[in-house]
Amino acid sequence: MAYDEGLAETLRDALGALPGLGEKRMFGALCFLRDGNMICGIRGAGGLFRTGKDAQEEAEALPGVAPAIMGGRRMGGFVEADEDAMADDEIRARLLDLALAFTATLPPK
Repeated sequence: MAYDEGLAETLRDALGALPGLGEKRMFGALCFLRDGNMICGIRGAGGLFRTGKDAQEEAEALPGVAPAIMGGRRMGGFVEADEDAMADDEIRARLLDLALAFTATLPPK
């Protein structure tokens, strides 16, 4: 699946010079990683964020955000943001904050 390159640039800018930042194609998306741990990804014009299970409910309460489903299974600790949510600077920034806070707790791979 192709991804929105403009959205990829938006996330690159938001992540800035985060130490250990990398990019990788996985889950049919372009994913951004911190020290080998996925932070978020872009699938089409939507997004996938690794918020962790403790922040998942908070993330899903945001407009346009739902549980991440892959292969018919819910992915614990991950949420999907639709195109409208990804276009909203405040929602996208909140999801990114939650994902960065969670991945900061993970050991490098």
